[in-house]
Amino acid sequence: MIAIMVLSFIVQQMLQSRFNKYSQVGLPNGMTGAEVARKMLQDHGIYDVKVVATNGMLTDHFNPQTKTVALSEGVYASRSVAAAAVAAHAAARSFKKKK
Repeated sequence: MIAIMVLSFIVQQMLQSRFNKYSQVGLPNGMTGAEVARKMLQDHGIYDVKVVATNGMLTDHFNPQTKTVALSEGVYASRSVAAAAVAAHAAARSFKKKK
C-alpha cells in the first residue's frame, strides 16, 4: 500500500513538472485551452457539449451527465502548449459518448 502511494506521488510530481515546463511554451496559433477544446468538439460534430472553467489545478474532465468539458483555471484561458494538450485530452473523452 505504501509503495503504491509513493509511486502515485512520484507520477503526480512528474506530471506537474511537465505541465509547468510546457506552460511556459506558447502555442503557435495563439488559441486558449478553451478554444482548442471547442474546436476539437466542433471538428468531430459534437455541438451539445459545453466547455466551462472550473476551480483547481489539473482538475480537467468531461462530465457525461452534464455534457460539459470542465477545464481548470490554468488551462481554460492559457495559450500554452500544456494547456492545449490538457484541453485536447479532456475534450477527447467526450468522443466515446458520441457513438
